[in-house]
Amino acid sequence: MSDGANHRDDLFSKAVRAGKRTYFFDVKSTKGNDLYLTITESKRRFSDDGNFQYEKHKLFLYKEDFDKFEEGLQETIQRIKAIRESGDFQEHKPYVAETSEEPKSDVQSEEVSEFIDVSFDELED
Repeated sequence: MSDGANHRDDLFSKAVRAGKRTYFFDVKSTKGNDLYLTITESKRRFSDDGNFQYEKHKLFLYKEDFDKFEEGLQETIQRIKAIRESGDFQEHKPYVAETSEEPKSDVQSEEVSEFIDVSFDELED
């Protein structure tokens, strides 16, 4: 921690090694003394020249979203466990859970047919 000049101090950090990835859970404080969580996925990648670098993806989770994020994560994990137990991955149809909030886009379809590749390099510390 710093002497108070930096208001984005790390208050808690937890590293979880999981195979070729490491996940970092970091609790930080804002200038207004609110707390938020960053979740960083770090993967070691080898380039064509044989050297390696770490590829990082970061998610910022703010206090007003903690409960909904936790509920969504728990429901998703329970669903994965149920699908695994059934052993029937190919026959399982996609399921989109209902949410209590309005969608944030004008897309009305529950099915997404294409993905967009997004770079999050600007978010790195």
